[in-house]
Amino acid sequence: TRVELGVQILDDEVYKKVKRGHTVKDVVDAFKRLKDAGFKVGAHIMPGLYGSNEEKDIEKFKLLFTENFKPDQLKIYPTLVLEGSVLKSFYKKGLYKPYTDEQIFRVLEKMLILVPEYCRVMRIMREIPEEYIVAGTIKTHHRMLIENKLKNLNEIRSREVGLVSRYKKIDNNVKLKVIEYNASNGKEFFLSYVNKDNILFGLARLRITDTPLLHNCKAIIREIHVYGKEAKFNEKSYQHTGLGKSLMLEMEKIAKNYSDKIAVISGVGVREYFKNLNYRLENTYMIKEL
Repeated sequence: TRVELGVQILDDEVYKKVKRGHTVKDVVDAFKRLKDAGFKVGAHIMPGLYGSNEEKDIEKFKLLFTENFKPDQLKIYPTLVLEGSVLKSFYKKGLYKPYTDEQIFRVLEKMLILVPEYCRVMRIMREIPEEYIVAGTIKTHHRMLIENKLKNLNEIRSREVGLVSRYKKIDNNVKLKVIEYNASNGKEFFLSYVNKDNILFGLARLRITDTPLLHNCKAIIREIHVYGKEAKFNEKSYQHTGLGKSLMLEMEKIAKNYSDKIAVISGVGVREYFKNLNYRLENTYMIKEL
């Protein structure tokens, strides 16, 4: 139910230089097609590419959160010079120089501050064995260093109750928060249950599109997730407290304003949960009349 795209940088000139084989328009089209089909969209971003610089990396990163894109998730991998790569020959000829640790920290810090609260930064840095790295950082803990410096980041992972509760006491009183925004020629609703400190207990993504994949179904739920450690139904947890069902009902209320039925993209193992909420299987999606 998730597709990750190698966006790297939203710049056609850099794409040509690094022989990506696609254009920014292709990225725009891919985002729309995936979201209309209900998928969560993850973008891989690569600061420090050949042909880019710190200023351009930040400028193009800001572009990522304009209406044509707005990913749900991110992985940020600063460029490394690896054995066997064309970039190695550029590096050896003095045509390319990877970012220093200081530059990487500076760029990543600026990027993390810019990430909105509907987006989750899944990972920063790749764990590549040192013997394969010709040039570039060998550090993999930049995220930890930045998060130790920055407080109250908006991105999802920094606010998940299961992670935050490991080091601080959590207020369990939550309220529903709904963010509405336009993205990829559709309307998105990001619903979340948060406490007074904006700590995240659960979230859901509802998309309204004029080009539905399923006949006459303009509303599709792209994600629903309740945070906390996995638990059995009789164990104490932030899960199994009704937040998921409440999020589903709230999305159905919103969807009624746009469509006669609602769809959910669902893995096979979760279909029983939606059946219990009166959804039925149709063409690999779970569907409910509204």
